[in-house]
Amino acid sequence: MISTTPAYQPPPSVPKLSLTNVHKAFGQKVVLDGVSIDIRPGESVVVIGGSGTGKSVLLKSILGLITPDSGSILIDGQETVGLRGRKRDTVLRKFGMLFQGAALFDSLPVWENVAFGLIQGEGMARGPARDKAVEKLAQVGLGPEVADLFPSELSGGMQKRVGLARAIADEPEIIFFDEPTTGLDPIMADVINDLIVKCVKELGATALSITHDMASARKIADRIAMLHKGRLIWTGPASQVFDSGNPYVDQFVHGRASGPITMAVRA
Repeated sequence: MISTTPAYQPPPSVPKLSLTNVHKAFGQKVVLDGVSIDIRPGESVVVIGGSGTGKSVLLKSILGLITPDSGSILIDGQETVGLRGRKRDTVLRKFGMLFQGAALFDSLPVWENVAFGLIQGEGMARGPARDKAVEKLAQVGLGPEVADLFPSELSGGMQKRVGLARAIADEPEIIFFDEPTTGLDPIMADVINDLIVKCVKELGATALSITHDMASARKIADRIAMLHKGRLIWTGPASQVFDSGNPYVDQFVHGRASGPITMAVRA
């Protein structure tokens, strides 16, 4: 008998993603030093910061690839730190991910890359999975003729589109974007930014991105947070990031060599 018990639905006031006082260190090196942030359902938040500031570790901690030393990471109000087995799998089904560099499987045709999670994770038959892959490719502006090509036959921009199609294939509730415009020329980067905004909006998904590309951050974010030395030192609307009043943020977004960040590095 099929269970009719409805899936858990969080109250509207509960953040989709909530981090509280998250810490992570590797030996003596402190990478995350008490990160706290709430992300509302349907909101797009971008975390900016220089190399080595902890952005990737933050993302991996949320995904469960790294276990924080302390702190809480809630998805829909449910604790995920330390989850294992089926409980962790249930959480992971809510996620989609666009990896830096697309991270496609070279040995698989495009449609199998897009449908990989559907086939391997959901057990979908190959025929319906291919149809779904073609549908998602269309959403990112790629025709059905691309489906049977291999990643090596695609340009960098097309590979990134395929990666985006894979990220939305299972219609996730939360999508993570890891440096989504890295390696792209400014025009193609803007195309990818537009597609990210379009796809996230169509799905009604919550989005969390990490990047150092300010053009991308401003375009895809509702809210921007800056991570520096493992701490979120500023959070505010994307429209205010170039007029934040925070000297660290101002130096970073304007790309200035001199300022408090340089001084901290010298120290």
